[in-house]
Formats: sequence, structure tokens, C-alpha cells
Amino acid sequence: MDSYRSTTHHLVFVTKYRAKVIPDKESHHLYSYLWGILRNRNCHLYRINGMEDHIHIVCDIHPSIAVADLVKDLKIASGTKTPPCAVCDKSSSQAGSR
Repeated sequence: MDSYRSTTHHLVFVTKYRAKVIPDKESHHLYSYLWGILRNRNCHLYRINGMEDHIHIVCDIHPSIAVADLVKDLKIASGTKTPPCAVCDKSSSQAGSR
């Protein structure tokens, strides 16, 4: 018995305090890095783009992958590929700051 599934997700990652720390000239490196993570987790990337302070990812997440785990992995990876913000306190977290 064959089955078909389609779960398209639109993920948006925002930098802490909306700091503009993703330069346009270097953003393609970050996008390629995140695409590699998605590819390794059997997810299909439809589109990735963004601005200096946020990233949009539209992808199909494989059913064996928990969305929360994928988001955590992408957040960790994107945080290590972007330079630290000069105005951000590294010890605080953006989660729950709104």
C-alpha cells in the first residue's frame, strides 16, 4: 500500500534584538550550511532567504523528524555561523523575551 504525505513548513529565525548580523555578502554561506543540515535530515528545501536580521526557510520535513528537534538543530547551527552581536548579552536567551 502506497501513501503520500506532504508537510510543508515555513520557519523564520530572527536574530536576538533584531540585530543586523547577517551580511548580504556572506548570507549564501549560511544558507548553504543550513541546506546541508536539512539534506542530512532527509528534509526537502524549497526556498531559503532572508535579510540581515532574519531567515526564512520553506521546507518539507521528513515524518521521522520531530519539528522541534530540527528547529533546535537549525538554531544551534545558525548561531555558530553568525558573528556574535556586540549589543547582545551572550548569557541571556531570546526565548520568552517577547
